[in-house]
Amino acid sequence: MQPQNIKTDCQITTLSHIIEGPQEKHPMSLRLLIRNILGPRRVRTLKKYANDLFDFKVRLQGKKPTELPLYQPEVSLKAGDLVQVRSLIEIKATLNHWGQLKGCSFAHEMEQYCNTTQQILKPVERFVDERDFRILRTKGIYLLDGINCPGVASLGRCDRNCFFFWREEWLERIDVQPFENLGVENGH
Repeated sequence: MQPQNIKTDCQITTLSHIIEGPQEKHPMSLRLLIRNILGPRRVRTLKKYANDLFDFKVRLQGKKPTELPLYQPEVSLKAGDLVQVRSLIEIKATLNHWGQLKGCSFAHEMEQYCNTTQQILKPVERFVDERDFRILRTKGIYLLDGINCPGVASLGRCDRNCFFFWREEWLERIDVQPFENLGVENGH
């Protein structure tokens, strides 16, 4: 039996056929409206100038711009490593005016994982930036095993179940000692 009229399309062109149920209407925030009008490249440029303006204002007040505490692991993390997610206070201290560290956002939905022990699923070296349809290279970003985004409430319903991106500065390696080094004798 030969299948008839089989047509393979890219997910993007068939997206309207994939979506189930009626679309929920959410009021568009000013932030999303600006992003849609300007486009991602202009938004990044605007953010850069705004950060410079914020820092300039702080300098005029006789203060230093916030010095972000950067937590650097001695050795790069790898798949299978156990890590402690830093406290919310420590993570927020690393964020700029936009809630980002080196371009990586810390979402409100990630807060529940602060002060928990997690396992590294894998480091992220490249990813698709869907705003620009470009593949970007990165360093110091990790995926944690089993921690996925349930959908960002401010953006509306999303069923994709994507991984959160975690900066290495937000994670602290937990050194696990082998059983033999704990002072327990074999057989007792």
